Amino acid sequence: MDSYPDAFAVLMNVERGFQNNPLDPGNWTGGRVGVGSCRGTKYGISAASYPDLDIAKLTLEQAQSLAKAKYWDKYHCDEYDIRVAFQVFDAAYNGGHPAQWLQQAVGVRPDGDIGPATIAAVKAADPRRVVLLFDAARLDYLADINNPTFADGWMRRIASNLRAGAA
Repeated sequence: MDSYPDAFAVLMNVERGFQNNPLDPGNWTGGRVGVGSCRGTKYGISAASYPDLDIAKLTLEQAQSLAKAKYWDKYHCDEYDIRVAFQVFDAAYNGGHPAQWLQQAVGVRPDGDIGPATIAAVKAADPRRVVLLFDAARLDYLADINNPTFADGWMRRIASNLRAGAA
């Protein structure tokens, strides 16, 4: 894996077709269970992030384009070692605070703004160390939100990412 198309293809092994589980807050246009209408998620593109999109009719190509803008480009993933880029991309896709986790991992004030100081710090850091610290922050976050319905899947997703990064 060494580019956005590669990262997207790997992510699609996890983010598959349409699902509309009413217990998943991402499936609701309001971003919380019971808020708005339950329109689902397809290829990881959720009703919570795109409330006006017909999720069920979304194509893989549309998802790839949306994901690049919202989850890859927004976090400047082209600027990083692919191991770091993939972790940030996956976390942005899955939810949470990837900008702050990345900043914490490289010792930059976690203000959520990926600017020149953050990018320079990421480039100067050991990518393996960044991945470990980033995923530790991500796991802490997931433990804090205490969602037993989806926690096993989230933990396995991060474990898979760590294994892929070690390969």
